[in-house]
Amino acid sequence: MKIAIIGSGGVGGYFGAKLAKAGFDVTFLARGQQLKAIQDKGLIVKSILGDFKVNNLKATDKITEIESPDLVILGVKAWQIKEIRDDLNRILHKDTIILPLQNGVLAAEELSEKIDKHNILGGLCRIFSKVESPGVINHSAVTPAIFFGELDKSKTERLDKVQKILKTADIASKISDDIEADLWKKFISICTSGLLAVTKTTYGELRTLKETRQLMIDLLTEVYQLSQKIGVNVESDFVEKSVAFIDTYPYDTTSSLTRDVWDNKPSEIEYQNGTVVRLGEKYGIDTPVNRFVYYSILPGELKARGFDISIPPLKGAGGMLLQT
Repeated sequence: MKIAIIGSGGVGGYFGAKLAKAGFDVTFLARGQQLKAIQDKGLIVKSILGDFKVNNLKATDKITEIESPDLVILGVKAWQIKEIRDDLNRILHKDTIILPLQNGVLAAEELSEKIDKHNILGGLCRIFSKVESPGVINHSAVTPAIFFGELDKSKTERLDKVQKILKTADIASKISDDIEADLWKKFISICTSGLLAVTKTTYGELRTLKETRQLMIDLLTEVYQLSQKIGVNVESDFVEKSVAFIDTYPYDTTSSLTRDVWDNKPSEIEYQNGTVVRLGEKYGIDTPVNRFVYYSILPGELKARGFDISIPPLKGAGGMLLQT
């Protein structure tokens, strides 16, 4: 089993290291100092479940140097899917399984515009992790888990094959009966990341202050109502469950989107609150909290991506970001 880990940050670095530790043939795609660290020293994982290190890893900065992987795990940012899918298509064999773990609900759709749907699963992960320093992954909260399933909800042998691989690597996983619903459940919850960025709070601070806690609940409710309008199978008490789960996060927890916005880096805002705003307009669902969060972050997002916002007009800038 040849496994390619495309993107070696907090997500890809963690799960890839677990797979390499279990003895699988793993190749990492990485860039810059992270690539050099993996090639020279391997990966160190600092985890609330126990630290470990893996050495002698294969890594490259070119997808096309990875030969015919059997399983491809995508750990890049949601907005990078369009950047990599052409090169990814060049290294697949007819039975290669692609498992995307991006935030949002668009990854499989964007992949299938250039790659045969036969190769693509729906997938998501739950983990709070980040690159602490080159070659060092810090997993700080939540037991890491991967959820995956066929996009058409069918049951196939390859699902069992993937689960066996993950189990061998001691990675918690679940085969989803309705991966669309599970993607939306994560999507609903993760959209709070933009609210953290705007309020400059951690999850602990956000949920403790009465006013920001209510904003969080209102934001979650808007995305839930959108899911119902679209026809996604999400249970009626999901917002309450989401709030209860957020209440278990360590007080200082933040998200990757939040940190990217604070650091003036390109973020996944288009694939989170921006998607809520656009789908809300399409389906006639009012999303005022998500709209406020999205448009508060959008000017900084445009500047982080090199747009000159002093030159009018930049109408439909958010849509432009999705198209690039």
